[in-house]
Amino acid sequence: MLQEFPEENIEALATGAWILGTGGGGNPYLSTLNLRRLYAEGARIQILQPDELEDDDMVAVVSGMGAPLVGQERLKDPRHMARAVELMEDYLGRPFRAIMALEIGGANALSPFLAAALLGRPVVNADCMGRAYPEAQMTSFAIGGLSMFPLSLVDVRDNEVIVTRAESWKWMEKVSRAVCTAVGSTAATCKAPRTGREVKDWGIHDTITQATELGRVVLEARARHDDPVAAVLDHAKGKQIFRGKIVDVDRTTTGGFLRGKTVIEGIDADRGATLELAFQNEWAVAFRNGEPVAMTPDLLCLLDSVSGSAIGTESVRYGQRVSVVALPAPEILTTPAGVAAVGPRAFGYDIDFKSVFK
Repeated sequence: MLQEFPEENIEALATGAWILGTGGGGNPYLSTLNLRRLYAEGARIQILQPDELEDDDMVAVVSGMGAPLVGQERLKDPRHMARAVELMEDYLGRPFRAIMALEIGGANALSPFLAAALLGRPVVNADCMGRAYPEAQMTSFAIGGLSMFPLSLVDVRDNEVIVTRAESWKWMEKVSRAVCTAVGSTAATCKAPRTGREVKDWGIHDTITQATELGRVVLEARARHDDPVAAVLDHAKGKQIFRGKIVDVDRTTTGGFLRGKTVIEGIDADRGATLELAFQNEWAVAFRNGEPVAMTPDLLCLLDSVSGSAIGTESVRYGQRVSVVALPAPEILTTPAGVAAVGPRAFGYDIDFKSVFK
């Protein structure tokens, strides 16, 4: 049964998705403004539960692609995301039943809402990461061995590209990333279409609900003048890793990604220690005094210690007072196949995955 997504939930969704983005997925601020404008113009979004899909329904999987820093500088237009969906429909020769997010992290959690508002389709309460990740092969669909093609890509200059075939998920990432980099390291994409059966079997379900509830917890804690970081940890069954002040940021946009590290000087119980957060769009590994203490696929989240707001890899800066927390990963990401796809070695670190929750 379709359920309307109320306008008052937009801020909660954006707040929670920004936390689940683990530093990536893009700051949701501009997407939030776009979605509010669409609601003001009369658009309404219907939410469809995964188990309500028919097995042969076609589902569009959408996301913005590129480096978060570029996305911060270039204003988003919902028409580009909608056009990526239409381009894929034209290629397939059949319409999509619904639209879903590639990742529930950051602005990409709102991407299907923007397309759906313009196309009149429902949004599926699911994604295929349960967070944000930087590369195409880092999804539950890839872990499940599903097809990685075709893919459509649309940019602001009216360039439209369809990748009709790729040898593997990694090759799809390489080819589509090269196109994205060529058009300025930011584009709207519609990934390989999924059937209703595939979404039911391999999607990560209820993540719109998860993000909205998490965001609501933060907003309510602020309104009560309670500690929003503690509220996040209690609600999401997370663990605090470190508290401190940002003392160094080293980042560069290269190859369509934002890469670098952030150094935090400890305060309170962590005084005298330092924590280094390495990132590729998203926070990947945390090193305390040079030793790895937390890592993907656990969700590493950098939060403002006062407001509980997430801090992205593109917006972290010197002097911020921050809390580093870990949240549990979706179960599929912690399987051997999941760790191979999204664990520390997938990011170039010769480290065995060790969850802070075990």
